Amino acid sequence: MRDLPHILNWRRITDRITTSGQPSEEQLAEISTLGVTHIINLGPHHNKGALEDEAATVTALGMEYVYIPVEFDNPTDEDFSRFCDAVERLDQTPIHVHCIYNARVSAFFYRYAKTGRGLGESEALTLMDGIWRPGSDWADFIDDPGAKDQPNRYAGEDY
Repeated sequence: MRDLPHILNWRRITDRITTSGQPSEEQLAEISTLGVTHIINLGPHHNKGALEDEAATVTALGMEYVYIPVEFDNPTDEDFSRFCDAVERLDQTPIHVHCIYNARVSAFFYRYAKTGRGLGESEALTLMDGIWRPGSDWADFIDDPGAKDQPNRYAGEDY
């Protein structure tokens, strides 16, 4: 599978899993040409930059749409459980996981790695750190007590 680095915060997790910020309708079509069969969206539809009807676009492109809306200021264990279920159910399937900026997604894959699944923990941390360094509620979510009193910081802006 080739990469599409022109999509916001495009990252390759494995040979069958890619991630990014919000793709446009045209970029979703490009993603489908990679053989991706499922799109997992962690970004709520009400977020600025979300597509008006992403589910319809994805379905029209012949892919399946999995929607797990994660409120940025309140990521939950239930959200993580739903994410794990989706990724594991599709364990032999080319998937693309996105949110608005790839912050939620990278934190989810980091936490996933910390449970011994997917990438190694240090590799997942490096991928996440290339996008952001979670603080506040996200520090709890990824079990990083040292970042609890820190703000969320973004690569190229805050560090």
